[in-house]
Amino acid sequence: MDVFIESSGNNRKGYRTKVCTTSSHSTRFCFSQYPACVPPSLRYSRPLPLSHISLSLSSLAGSQGQFPIVQNVTVTEGGTANMTCRVEHNDNTSLQWSNPAQQTLFFGDKKALRDNRIELVRASWQELTISISEVTLSDEGQYTCSLFTMPVKTAKAFLTVLGVPEKPEINGLTNPAMEGDQITLTCMTSGSKPAADIRWFRNGKEIKGYKEVNASGKTFTVKSSLQMHVDRDDDGVAYTCRVDHVSLATIPQQATEVLEVQYAPRVQIKHTLTFPQEGQYMKLECVSRGNPSPDPVLWTKDGGELPDRDRMIVEGRELTITSLNKTDNGTYRCEASNHLGTDHDEYKLFVYDVPTTPSPSATPPPQPSLPDTTPLTDPQHSNPAVTDPSALEQHSPDHALIGGVVAVVVFVTLCLIIVLGRYLARHKGTYLTNEAKGADDAPDADTAIINAEGNHAHAEEKKEYFI
Repeated sequence: MDVFIESSGNNRKGYRTKVCTTSSHSTRFCFSQYPACVPPSLRYSRPLPLSHISLSLSSLAGSQGQFPIVQNVTVTEGGTANMTCRVEHNDNTSLQWSNPAQQTLFFGDKKALRDNRIELVRASWQELTISISEVTLSDEGQYTCSLFTMPVKTAKAFLTVLGVPEKPEINGLTNPAMEGDQITLTCMTSGSKPAADIRWFRNGKEIKGYKEVNASGKTFTVKSSLQMHVDRDDDGVAYTCRVDHVSLATIPQQATEVLEVQYAPRVQIKHTLTFPQEGQYMKLECVSRGNPSPDPVLWTKDGGELPDRDRMIVEGRELTITSLNKTDNGTYRCEASNHLGTDHDEYKLFVYDVPTTPSPSATPPPQPSLPDTTPLTDPQHSNPAVTDPSALEQHSPDHALIGGVVAVVVFVTLCLIIVLGRYLARHKGTYLTNEAKGADDAPDADTAIINAEGNHAHAEEKKEYFI
């Protein structure tokens, strides 16, 4: 850019001088009045040589300490960028914005570049603000704000344009997949700047994938892969690929696919009774899970058909047996299948007898509760020798047996004493009689016999007295 001074036409106040600038496209801009840097001594004088005036302007501008103030700007592709340049204390010196290609956009309030996307927002001696709408990646770069003092002072602001990533797509999903297959899901997004981040989720829970980034001009293409062996638990699971990027703020881009897995059925029998008894009602349910859904289940008993169709009723996957009896004992089998395979489960039924109610006479007496062994005492007539009568019932059977034996021994002892007393008394009389018979004096013998009889009588009396 060139700065030069040319004279204006003469007016009633004398000759007038104006300062003009020429851009790289040979576009010329001039002050409509005398610039502040031109002293009054030069304003109404005759035209002076350019070199002389330039030296005068430079010497005066060196005393000015004003610098333009700018800020870096970040905008999303397709958005609008506002570029502001300010001067705190400006003495009527013009401001100018130019793009990274050094093309003048605005000189003061004058538009220089014919671009409908660029508009003037505010123009004054202290501020120059312009807007660039529908920003593209090519608009990114360093913009310059110039303050036309002598020398010209500049400040540079960098415009950053964020590339918005495209909505992601999930590839590699083959529906339906078979249980045991290995599949690779791929999520890809392009157009991001800087490179976007891709995250995987399985039913809302984050899982790890493999990320790959490729540059394409100013933007990036990001791809993430997820490898896995599928099983029946993956059937109906939602896999989500989410793209996070600074340009998306709080609303990320994402794509979701629901995986379908086909697998052979699995069968389980559930029953309603734990101890089935005669006369009861019982239901067996054949729970089968498979994809595709298994065909209608098949019920059998002991390897053959159900024997009693009147009492054994099949409805869908349920087998109902009414009024159980002993003939229902056996092994019941449920079988389900689809085109991927067959599975079965078995249940062994044993019907228990109905418990009979015992007659009242046969009912065992209730067990007596343990009595309280704490002695009851009268607070006014306390007698420690008195015990609770119920305590006598606490003796063990051994004590009763010992008491009986002692009573028998005492009774036998008394009987022996009585018999022995009678025996001794009787034999004592006989001895006296024999002794009397051996004496020479017969009368004395008779007397002895009489005495013996008398003694015998006395012995009876003694015995009776003893008793």
